[in-house]
Amino acid sequence: MIRIANGQGFWGDSIDAPAEQVRKGPIDYLTLDYLAEVTMSILQKQMSRDPQAGYARDFVEMIDGLLPELVRRGVRVVANAGGLNPLGCREAVLASANRQGLDVRVAAVTGDDILGRLDGMDLHNLDTGAPLSEIRGRIRSANAYLGAFPIKEALGRGAQIVITGRCADAALALGPMIHEFRWGATDWDLLAAGIVGGHAIECGAQVTGGNCQMDWETIPDLAGIGYPILEMEADGSMVVTKHTGTGGRVSVASVTEQLLYEIGNPRAYLTPDCGADFTSVRLRQEGPDRVSIRGARGAPATDSYKVSISYSYGYKATGWVAYAWPDAYRKAQAGDRILRERLERLGLQFEAVHSEYLGAGACHGIAAAEPLQELAAQLPEVVLRFGVRAQERQPVERFAKEIAPLVLNGPPAVTGLGSGRPKVEEVIAYWPTLIPKSEVKAEVVL
Repeated sequence: MIRIANGQGFWGDSIDAPAEQVRKGPIDYLTLDYLAEVTMSILQKQMSRDPQAGYARDFVEMIDGLLPELVRRGVRVVANAGGLNPLGCREAVLASANRQGLDVRVAAVTGDDILGRLDGMDLHNLDTGAPLSEIRGRIRSANAYLGAFPIKEALGRGAQIVITGRCADAALALGPMIHEFRWGATDWDLLAAGIVGGHAIECGAQVTGGNCQMDWETIPDLAGIGYPILEMEADGSMVVTKHTGTGGRVSVASVTEQLLYEIGNPRAYLTPDCGADFTSVRLRQEGPDRVSIRGARGAPATDSYKVSISYSYGYKATGWVAYAWPDAYRKAQAGDRILRERLERLGLQFEAVHSEYLGAGACHGIAAAEPLQELAAQLPEVVLRFGVRAQERQPVERFAKEIAPLVLNGPPAVTGLGSGRPKVEEVIAYWPTLIPKSEVKAEVVL
């Protein structure tokens, strides 16, 4: 049995969780998941300004303080913190180890970056079917979701820290399982079990009671919530748990919610390494904060990788103002109308104009419309958030000068302009596609 702890569910998650996972008890592996589609876009922007950037610097800072304990305790780390620059991230970690006089073997998994190989490829958008030619001149990054076997190779070559670029989230945990248990590339049920386990813990505290719908008010000590640990057996059976004495709750409900998070067809959850049937698994409460998972069924892997492409998609700006009682909702609606009329009179053309009323149904949209008619008069305050998007920068910049005048030119009892004019931002859009696995070659640099 191996114990795989997760200490990061996304870039921006708790900066204390990784160290607590290492210090509070024995674990064999620490996985850290930093990447999402939006994260890759952020990293792309950073790398466009500084070619040495493009990775999660928070990871390097965290590792810098934790390295002595990782070495002393023999804990191995697997993280996708490399983003668009896993080699740069590796060099930064090695520099930290050298400063501290520590002998640490650090591997980088590369090969997911296919930006320089797109010419001549006949790729189509996974959602719309549109050809790549429609965005070719605006592409900023292109990364394939690699699987777990390059991570297994890095661990097999002695790496204590493995840094990847884009890979499937569950692969961070599956790689150590394949390495430790010597699972083969066609052991579909075992690989599927690893995918289920990796998916269960990949979002950090979301499986230990965070963001949990079931009895959320009774979940203890969310301020001190513990992050998940997966106790994995060679036969594919597993238990999701957390360190004793930490907050939160591991229950069948919390594990079920996480297993259903961000999946499409639950009978065919596709990853680079296999397909997994989530409906085949059985959950059981084995004790306080211990849920077992058994029975995972797998299917052969597909012959393609999913690719995440980012590309330039114009400019946007979003501003907001807050209106106070009485008639807060009607004031916000009036402010909305005034802004739209001003933009029309100025002759500004936008690809999208969007407004919403925070505190008055913004989260639920049309589903909240009827109840709001009864509650509108009692709402103490409503925030009008108003945004525009256009291919050219000029109309967006002009819009940004129209929010502040609402203070004196619009409905009364308005506030919220202390942050100044809205900032004009470049829009980086997401374009998913598939690429034959034969076109992608992962490499391990150690």
